[in-house]
Amino acid sequence: MKSIAVDMDQVIADFLGKATKAFQERFNIPVSKEEFDVAKIEAQYPELANQFYLMINEPDFFRDFELEDKDAVPVLKELSEHYEIYIATAAMDVPGCFNAKYEWLLEHFPFLDPAYFIFCGDKKVVIADYLIDDNVKQLQSFTGEGILYSQSYNEYCTEFKRVHNWQEIRTLFLPVKQ
Repeated sequence: MKSIAVDMDQVIADFLGKATKAFQERFNIPVSKEEFDVAKIEAQYPELANQFYLMINEPDFFRDFELEDKDAVPVLKELSEHYEIYIATAAMDVPGCFNAKYEWLLEHFPFLDPAYFIFCGDKKVVIADYLIDDNVKQLQSFTGEGILYSQSYNEYCTEFKRVHNWQEIRTLFLPVKQ
């Protein structure tokens, strides 16, 4: 059986939606989800960078994310009948997120095996046939076939096959091709 590793933030979980809202509420600085970029925020508001990282390391910050795409749940459920599914999240930069991410995954994807949840840094350590990720650098270091989950910040990349939503992922992987 082939395997698919799936990134969490901005592929199945809406990190930017929560981060944008929390940033606005906490620091009273309006910023849209489309404009929100951690590196730009650090450059524009260097005095807030440490506070921002403390905020996203709070134990429950990652617990109440919305789904990035409502179709992620049924499509992953269907894919799990034909593929080994791993969730591979680069969590080492935000060590406070582990429990919240784990609980979030159990809540939204109870049909996935928690033994296949991978909390890592560089995804070159992930062994799978495919990796679906929004981060170009993670795909570049991955040793299997990388599939880029489209976001505004990665639209310049033409190096990988691109998908825009979970229905496109379903079409790409089903029916299973031998």
